[in-house]
Amino acid sequence: MRNTQPLVQVAMALLDKPTGRHWGYELSKKASVRSGVLYPMLTRLLDEGVLTDGWEDPTTIQKRRPPRRYYTVTDKGLEKLGAVVLKARSEPRFAHLFTEASPATGAGFTPATNCGSAWGSFAPGLGRRVVILPAGGRA
Repeated sequence: MRNTQPLVQVAMALLDKPTGRHWGYELSKKASVRSGVLYPMLTRLLDEGVLTDGWEDPTTIQKRRPPRRYYTVTDKGLEKLGAVVLKARSEPRFAHLFTEASPATGAGFTPATNCGSAWGSFAPGLGRRVVILPAGGRA
């Protein structure tokens, strides 16, 4: 499994509640990963045995909507996702996910844009966009 920023973000979101059910939309919002990236990733994680899935019981749905698919982390998944996050902690390219807090959520920064190798994010308390360069400098 190759460490990519979306994978690390999804792994962190899944490990935030490792024993519960995760809904696709919830994961997309929590991990700040677009659905076009998330659902193929979830399919790969299912194929690798990292996740299992199921469908919401239609008799428990109170609103008029179709049943939702949920995902749960397997024991093998806890090990693999934990290894992904542990490895990411030691890589400088993922440092922004672990070192600074978002002013709105207190969670790790979510890249606003990916322009080549510079990631955009919001600096706490500054109320303005700051581009963090790979060398750690700011533009």
